[in-house]
Formats: sequence, C-alpha cells, structure tokens
Amino acid sequence: MNLVKATGTIGGLTLVSRIAGFGREMLMSRVMGASWQADAFFVAFRLPNTFRRLFGEGAFSAGFVPLYAQRLQGENGEAEAKHFSEEVLAVFVPALVLFTLLFEIIMPLFVAAISGYSGEKLGLATFLTRITFPYLILISLVSLFSGIFNSLAKFTAAAFAPALLNITMLAALIFVRDGGEVSATAPAIAVTIGGVLQLGLLWWAARRAGITLKLRRTRLTPGVRQFGRVVIPATLGAGVYQISAFIDTFFLARIGTGALSYFNYADRLNQLPLGVIGAALGTAILPQVSKHVGANEPHMAAKVQGQAAELAMLLCLPAALALAVSAGPLASALFQGGRFTAEDAGLTALTLSIIVLGLPAYVLVKVLTPGFYARQDTATPVKIACIVLVATVVLNFALIPPFGIAGLASAIAICSWLNCLMLYVVLHRRGHFRIEGWLASRIARQFAAGALMVAALYAIKLAIPEWFTGSAGHRLVGVLALVSGGMAVYFPAVWVLGGMDKEDIKALLSRRGKRGSDSV
Repeated sequence: MNLVKATGTIGGLTLVSRIAGFGREMLMSRVMGASWQADAFFVAFRLPNTFRRLFGEGAFSAGFVPLYAQRLQGENGEAEAKHFSEEVLAVFVPALVLFTLLFEIIMPLFVAAISGYSGEKLGLATFLTRITFPYLILISLVSLFSGIFNSLAKFTAAAFAPALLNITMLAALIFVRDGGEVSATAPAIAVTIGGVLQLGLLWWAARRAGITLKLRRTRLTPGVRQFGRVVIPATLGAGVYQISAFIDTFFLARIGTGALSYFNYADRLNQLPLGVIGAALGTAILPQVSKHVGANEPHMAAKVQGQAAELAMLLCLPAALALAVSAGPLASALFQGGRFTAEDAGLTALTLSIIVLGLPAYVLVKVLTPGFYARQDTATPVKIACIVLVATVVLNFALIPPFGIAGLASAIAICSWLNCLMLYVVLHRRGHFRIEGWLASRIARQFAAGALMVAALYAIKLAIPEWFTGSAGHRLVGVLALVSGGMAVYFPAVWVLGGMDKEDIKALLSRRGKRGSDSV
C-alpha cells in the first residue's frame, strides 16, 4: 500500500465530510447565533462525541486494528480474523447498551456536573443530550467495521461515512430555521439519524465485500481477553484525553454565554486539517506499522512513520500558519450573519488564531502513537496523557481568569506540543523512531516556505482591506483570495526549496503506487 495514495484517499473523502460540516456550522451560526440554546446543543453534541472517541476511536485504533491485522497474517487468515471480530462484537454491543442506558438515567446529574447549568438551560441541555446519546452505540459499531476495512486497506466507505452525519444535520437546519429550542432540537435528532445512516452504509459495504458478522453469545474467549488487555489501558489513555475535553467543557460553560459556541466554530476550522491530515495519516499508517513490527522489520516501521511525519508537516504547517493569519477574515466570512454578530465572529477568530498553533503537534501525535500501538504498548501513551492532563488543568486555572477563552485556547495549544514532545522522546530512547537528517532538512525547508506564505498573506490583507468587510459576498471573495494566494506561494516554494518528496507527490497526482524501496 502506498502511504501517500492511501492518505489521499482517506483525506479526500474526509474533506467531503468536512465541507458538509462547514455548511452545517455556517447555517447553525446564522440560525442559532451564540445563544444559550446553541450552547445547550453544543453540550449535547460534545458529550456522545467525547465517549465516541473513548470507546470507538480509542479502543479500535489501539487494540482492534493491530490484533485483527495480526490474525490476517495467520494460518487461517480471513476466517480467523472474522471469528475474532465476532467475539469482540458479542462483548462490545451489550457493554455499550448498558453504558448508554445508565447515562440516560443519570443524565440530569451528569450534564449539571459538566456544564454547571441550572433551570431552563439545564433542562434543555439534558433533553438534547438524551436524544443524541444513542449515537454512541451506532458510531462505536461503525468504528468496528471501519477497523476491519482499514486493516484490509479498504478505506473508501469508512472515510465517507462521517459525511452522512453532517449532511443529515445540515438538512435539519435547512428545514427548521426558527431559532431557539426548536432549532436546537432538530439537529439533535439528526445526530442519531445520521448514526443510523453511517452504520447502514458500513454494514452494506461489508456485505458487498463478503464480510458478514454474526452476533454470538457473550463469552470471554482468549481473543477477547487479549483484546481487553490491549484495549483497557488504551481506553484509559483515551479517557484521559476525554477527561480533558470534559474539563474544557466545564471551563467554557463558566466563561459565559457564547463561549461554547465560539470554541465550537473555531474548533470546526481547526478540525479541518486535523481530520483531513491527522486522522487520515493515523488510519493509513497503523496497519502498516503493525505489519512491519509483526514481521520484525523495525527499520521499515520507522520509515513509514518518517514518511508520515514528512507528509504531516508538509500539509498541516501551512494550514496552521494560514489559519492563524487569516482567522479574522475566515470567521467573519463563514459564520457572521443572521443572529451571529461581528463581535461573536471576532471572539471566534481570536480563539482560532491561538488554538491552531498546536495543530502541527496534534497531527504529529497521530503519527507517533501508532509506534506504541503497533507494539501493543498502550500503557506508555496513557502515562504521558496523564501528565499532559495535569498540565492542562494547571494551565486552565492559570490562564483562564486573566485571558478568558484565549487562555483556554492557549492551554490546549501548549499541551498539544507537550504531548508530542514526550511521545517522541520515549520512541527515540527506545530506538523505535528518530528524526533523521533528511526529515529535519525537509521540515526546515517547509518552515521557510511557510514564512514566505505568511508574508504573502499579510500583503494580500494590506492590498485589499475592503474585501474583508461589508457584505457576505465581499468577505467570501476576500477569503478566497487569501486561500488561493497562500497556496500559490507555499506549494511552489516548498517544491523549489526541496521540502517534499517529489516522487511521492507525483505518485499521488497520478494515483499510481510507487514500486521498489519507495513503497510502504
């Protein structure tokens, strides 16, 4: 499998989902504004998504994919892997159902503890969260099917599935535009409907691929025990990250009305390169690193991670710099209008310009953690995550009182780099991965190209300031000028300066995998 081609496939389809997500957020901002009803919806949307990352992405990225890939290499191949999947499914489904039922019962207490809401606002947030929470079961099952497809290097259906959620929510906002509680309820219902559609797509794709899973009787088989030994530490590690997300929600809810909305819209822009680049790379390289580690080829595993780090920085460095410089025009063009004021857009831009400074580190974490997961070491990332969590809490308490939402964004950016640095140091000391001279040289050249791009973006802002105010159409044209101008400078510059593997880029453009030593 060619890493660049696989990343391009996953990233391209993820981009479709992100574009639909942007349409959803643009309409949400205009319909709901930065109101307390919007804040209540974002609490209801964040909670099941936080647990999704814990049970779905955390468990299956860390445990299921390496173990499934290991069985594919075994004597019975696909039959053994299929049997393992069914054993895991038989335990996973009842556990998810019980967990969801428990939280549906204690939802008022849980939402109150996380948000600090009371009265009417607590009632709406609880009602909406009870609607969205079953999404956890659906998306966790989607993660299981996605893990199977990714292990088989079949990325299309799993990468496209998230678009169905965004399309469903977008449709709900188009048809229910009254604002207030009614417009907050419509996308909440759409969340669960979107989960049903995602699971339906993956189930249909599995049937077409000849993958049929039966729901067996729940049993703690040797395979399930092995899965548990790997997944429990990984889930605890993911849990640390999600506790951090709960802490963010806790502080945002107390900063004041609108803070959750500002952070959500800023994070939506931040998540575009995270989803397209970070998630795509992490998904693409884990099966390959696992394969090389299983075949006792540590040099090839390190090579995959090195190529992924190069590609990550090539794409996310300009994204981070461009988002930081262009935060104001972007937030104004995309979200300002209707009930979302210029002041709201300004606070969203401030949050975005700070939080994206941690973007390269966050993407590199997606590249580094497979080096642990492929070796079935999920304990080390847990320990590092705990240290990062403590640092996040300390920084939140230190920075939020004087700086408000800007302080919270700063804490997130700083701790992203702390996490990245600690993961790299451990891998380096163990001899699993190191930044070699060729990689350091390319990253330095990428920074040089990024500096040229930043200069060009400032020049564009100074040359046509009138295009960043006025009507929505004017502001959109100004943003398009920034995007096209930045790309027109960065990519030619990084090509000329030698900040990329030109053969890999040619392979991506031609959609052909390379052969020989260039293939991973």
